[in-house]
Amino acid sequence: MLNCRIQNSLKVIMKIGYKKIVVKVGSNVITQANGFPDEARVKHLVNQLAEIKKQGIEVILVSSGAVASGRSLIKVSDKQDAVTTRQLLAAIGQVKLINTYSNFFEGHGIQCAQVLVTKEDFRDRAHYLNMKNCLQILLQNGVIPVVNENDVVSVTELMFTDNDELAGLIASMLDADALIILSNVNGIYNGDPKIEGSEVIREINGSVANLASFIQTGKSQFGRGGMITKSTMAQKVAKLGISVHIANGTKDDVLISLLNNDLVHTRFVPEKSKSGKKKWIAHSETAATGVVKLNERAKAVLTSGKATSLLPVGVIEIKADFLKGDIIKIVDEQDQLIGLGIAEYGSDKARERIGLKKQKALVHYDYFYSAI
Repeated sequence: MLNCRIQNSLKVIMKIGYKKIVVKVGSNVITQANGFPDEARVKHLVNQLAEIKKQGIEVILVSSGAVASGRSLIKVSDKQDAVTTRQLLAAIGQVKLINTYSNFFEGHGIQCAQVLVTKEDFRDRAHYLNMKNCLQILLQNGVIPVVNENDVVSVTELMFTDNDELAGLIASMLDADALIILSNVNGIYNGDPKIEGSEVIREINGSVANLASFIQTGKSQFGRGGMITKSTMAQKVAKLGISVHIANGTKDDVLISLLNNDLVHTRFVPEKSKSGKKKWIAHSETAATGVVKLNERAKAVLTSGKATSLLPVGVIEIKADFLKGDIIKIVDEQDQLIGLGIAEYGSDKARERIGLKKQKALVHYDYFYSAI
């Protein structure tokens, strides 16, 4: 039955036009209620990914589940602190997780590769491009990358918010057509999902400021993230020109149904695609060194949607030092983030030019990302 549904769906998949997709699988999708891995669910997802790949669509998998896999292999003392427990479970569990994927993909004649990353891997532009090249060479050789955060060394400030953030970064890095986030809910609702009458929002365009007002704030049982972090990340990725889908990964044939336009879920409509440089800058807030404050007029011009560079005339304060080529945060008079950009010169020169007209742009439009 599954094979029949897949074959009927493939024609539509090709019509949709996705050539490259990133699929993020959350812990709650592939973990049973007892905390042990759900290998039957993993196998079912691999079957779908294999069929999609065989149609010439490039697939990148971002998978949680290492810590959950570790729980099934070793019992940890309650006296162990949270950080070392996570490191222990991740180190042991990552082996089981990747072997599970490898064995199931092997049944389809497909190779997969383990790619473990930390937030540090994306801060430096050269390192970022090396990571991109690694993933691209895997895809060119028909290998499915299985990406996960390296929880063995990622602690506190070095951690991604969750794997949703990592998946968004990978989708942006590889210029994917779509990012599909599989969670244990059907999508984003227009109210509390537990209340009768609440429905899934099928499409979301642009930034919806009040989205967080009715999204459940609780985190998933086995993961670190929640629906608020998913929606925030989805809006950012869609703004960069990538379609984002949030769907229920515990449903049978979820990927096939989604790509066949036959699934109730939430889709974030993509805006015009941004350059590769802007996609990197968009995810580089934690790497920013300097902070530049603008007046309200400069803010309005910079966020108008027109191709406008940041000129010193609109700067009212340099709040933190930076060098030429650094990523800098650009904030308004209330210290709210306006955007991120690459500095054309250092903070010393920038201070000398505050409020002056006819000066060289501090941030060129080509290297500015608007967060608004």
